[in-house]
Amino acid sequence: MAPQMQPFGAFLRAPPQADAAADHRNQPPPPKKTIKKTLIVEDSSLDNPDLGPFLLKMARETIASGESPVKALDFAIRASKSFERCAGLGLELATCLHVVAAIYSSLGRLDEAVEALERSIMLLEVENGSGHAMAQFSGYMQLGDTYSMIGQLDRAISCYESGLKIQMDVLGESDPKVAETCRYLAEAHVQAMQFDQAENFCKKTLEIHREHCSPASLTEAADRRLMALICEAKGDYEPALEHLVLASMSMIANAQDNEVAAIDVSIGDIYLSLCRFDEAVFAYQKALTVFKSTKGESHSCVALVYIRLADLYYRTGKLRESKSYCGNALRIYSKPVAGITAGEIASGLTEISAIYEALNEPEEALKLLQKAVKLLEDIPGQYRTVAGIEAQMGVMFYMVGKYVDAWKSFENAITKLRASGEKKSAFFGVVLNQMGLACVQLYKIGDAAKHFEEAREILERVCGTYHSDTLGVYSNLAATYDALGRVEDAIEILEYILKMREEKLGTANPDVDEEKKRLFELLKEAGRVRNRKGKKSLENLIDSNAFKMKKEGKKRWTAFGLRT
Repeated sequence: MAPQMQPFGAFLRAPPQADAAADHRNQPPPPKKTIKKTLIVEDSSLDNPDLGPFLLKMARETIASGESPVKALDFAIRASKSFERCAGLGLELATCLHVVAAIYSSLGRLDEAVEALERSIMLLEVENGSGHAMAQFSGYMQLGDTYSMIGQLDRAISCYESGLKIQMDVLGESDPKVAETCRYLAEAHVQAMQFDQAENFCKKTLEIHREHCSPASLTEAADRRLMALICEAKGDYEPALEHLVLASMSMIANAQDNEVAAIDVSIGDIYLSLCRFDEAVFAYQKALTVFKSTKGESHSCVALVYIRLADLYYRTGKLRESKSYCGNALRIYSKPVAGITAGEIASGLTEISAIYEALNEPEEALKLLQKAVKLLEDIPGQYRTVAGIEAQMGVMFYMVGKYVDAWKSFENAITKLRASGEKKSAFFGVVLNQMGLACVQLYKIGDAAKHFEEAREILERVCGTYHSDTLGVYSNLAATYDALGRVEDAIEILEYILKMREEKLGTANPDVDEEKKRLFELLKEAGRVRNRKGKKSLENLIDSNAFKMKKEGKKRWTAFGLRT
């Protein structure tokens, strides 16, 4: 089972007078309702220097007691006003703003939380001393968490890196708390699918923990599991297997049976990727036996192993067994026991959907994806995950000929990805390409051209000119230009594609021959007056390989929520 990114507050050392600044991360999600802003009335009593600490204490106690967060927010804002009047723009005010931001986050008012945290950081930039520095560190990490909840991972990572720099300046580069922050950054980079950066931070974490922890410690085992996840994501399966075996040995030495079983699931995933199916079955069945005996037969961990076995049996051609295990997992998710989160259920439904799609049951797959979206849409920080699911729904709608529904799904995914700062990623480029294809089927040729042009720009920058995704977008753009009557532009692009493919593949490659035929056809048409009906040109010229979103086997990257 892949390790999940935990809130930084789980291990963050609180700055002076800021013990509750990170407590909000462990609070249950607030009820879904509209919150009216509290009216703060100016009061001369705020000039009392004892009032700020008292109101801040009241805010923390209100949060801890589970009372109204609006009441806690009122106390915290009044406390911040009192600190500003009596103590000035310093540490006490910055610490109070951390609490204000935490309450805003619990209310779902994330933009206001960001504003409060940014102000707290600015207040401390001119201050000196380790206490001020660690308070600024806490502010950066909390701000990163808030950006992550909004879905803006790039900004979140930037904040975490700023916090790490401050922490290293104060504590040194080998402090155990620095290792925890490096691990946190590694997990954030994994979520952003930036695996090289994640690997570097994870290596730093391992180095520090080796220096401070005993051999075969639980801490080192956790680090190795994360490193295995990163290696697997990069396709480095043998190093991943090595890390998992070492982690398993550490867990066995510490009598952590459930953790050993979770590692066995990950080992089974590696064996499955290596097509070592018998060893994968053994690892999965071993984990399944432990989970059933320790957690019960209706636990989400049992459902997860069922899904893995379903995927394995699909790959080995045992379709009846595959569907049977899918059914077993769905029965668990249909009647979830206490402790199974909506995120776990949505993740499982998404994975089962992929298997049903492979079994050529797209309608059933779509139903499961729609349920997953419904479960996730109200959970903060799930923008990228929901966008990825909606993009996959768009692909399946396209496959069954429901082009309007496909267009709507891609539009929703693109809107979420733009809002979450994903508009420069390769995945965003692929989704734009799919959106263009849906527009083609709806005869929105002008819109299709705009999407293909944006996709080309992104994929050229991220993947490079020779990448198959980039060349596929070029082909689609050429077809669209031809349908719009921009024949010279279409010919220019096809000549460019042909040149690229010849340089990359050689003149005898079948793909090169196909491009030559397409270019010849277009040149032939350009030499006569055409009575074009649009779709005929597109059917002849559009890149057939681009009609399906590329899938990398059956890998599951559900923490991070993305299938391409």
